[in-house]
Amino acid sequence: MSQAPPDRPLAAPPAPALGSPFDWIDAEARRRAAAGLVRTLRPRPAVPELLDLASNDYLGLTHHPDITAAAAGAARRWGAGATGSRLVTGTTELHAELERELAAFCGFEAALVFSSGYAANLAALTALSARGSLIVSDAGNHASIVDGCRLSRAETAVVPHADPDAVAKTLGAHPGRQALAVSDSVFSVDGDAAPLTGLAAACRAHGAALVVDDAHGLGVLGEGGRGALHAAGLAGDPDVVATLTLSKSLGSQGGAVLGPARVIEHLVNAARTFIFDTGLAPAAAGAALAGLRLLRGEPGLAGRARAVAATLHARLTAAGLTAVRPDAAVVSVRAPSPEQAVKWAADCRAEGLAVGCFRPPSVPDGISRLRLTARADLTESQVDQAVATILRTSPVAVS
Repeated sequence: MSQAPPDRPLAAPPAPALGSPFDWIDAEARRRAAAGLVRTLRPRPAVPELLDLASNDYLGLTHHPDITAAAAGAARRWGAGATGSRLVTGTTELHAELERELAAFCGFEAALVFSSGYAANLAALTALSARGSLIVSDAGNHASIVDGCRLSRAETAVVPHADPDAVAKTLGAHPGRQALAVSDSVFSVDGDAAPLTGLAAACRAHGAALVVDDAHGLGVLGEGGRGALHAAGLAGDPDVVATLTLSKSLGSQGGAVLGPARVIEHLVNAARTFIFDTGLAPAAAGAALAGLRLLRGEPGLAGRARAVAATLHARLTAAGLTAVRPDAAVVSVRAPSPEQAVKWAADCRAEGLAVGCFRPPSVPDGISRLRLTARADLTESQVDQAVATILRTSPVAVS
């Protein structure tokens, strides 16, 4: 058997077979499937086929002809996209008009519009804190707030849900530090409202700012839907900042931060999700502006949304289900287990009703729920249909 010439190395043994660097994803997928936590995308048709109690369209404005016409008109005039960041080419007259009217309606000195409510929360928390400062965050806060705290480089103290005394105690344990407390105004899982006056008092006793995400309060709470901070008498205060979305009550898309003019000017210069993100599309800005004007012209919409929520809660609990009393437009109905929650939601869908389904790990308390959206445009017959469907498909015995 001949050997290789001495000036040529012997052939190297074949390398061991290497798996894909993404093989771990398959294990994660199996784990999620075993736990009943697989999420799937379900494209919806342009014309709704189901009665919708799953979206965040609290006032039923997404398909309102004034809003869709405003979106189309803005796109025709300004183009389909913003074309750049807000500081370069992404600010139009529509953006500036929306900011002025939004601030005035909600009772704040100034406003700044972002491409999403998520980006607005990241901006507020990262730009209004610094390494060495303190953020006190409610245990039930939205994921965008959680992520904003993580990105801020500040020390974050998570306190028990809706507990101003815990906020005051935590702030008192860090005297002299730059600090802020942050909370949702209405918590998206159970629909309960934060004790805003208590939180403000705790912050003021220790020289801290208060940042409130009013995503689920705008359009539903306060005089004519001006929001939870307006209802609490805190809108426009020099130590209070609000964040919100344009994608719920206003029927559009995007987010905003509202507060003192110097805070907004600081965000323009320091908030990375403003400086480096493409501006909100003109169509969305135009639609949000139309939604805001419609809300201002029809102040009864907010009360109607709350009334529908109260009716849903009263009728479902009277039948024996466990539901959290709604403070705004979210009605949370408890399910016995994640698996039963998924089946319950699927059974509702099969009978023509879309409802939300919240399960661990999306809910920090580990309790699975159906999440119902009370919309201002629901008719009495639609409310009857929704209640009947939920009770008929319930895994819990009802009367």
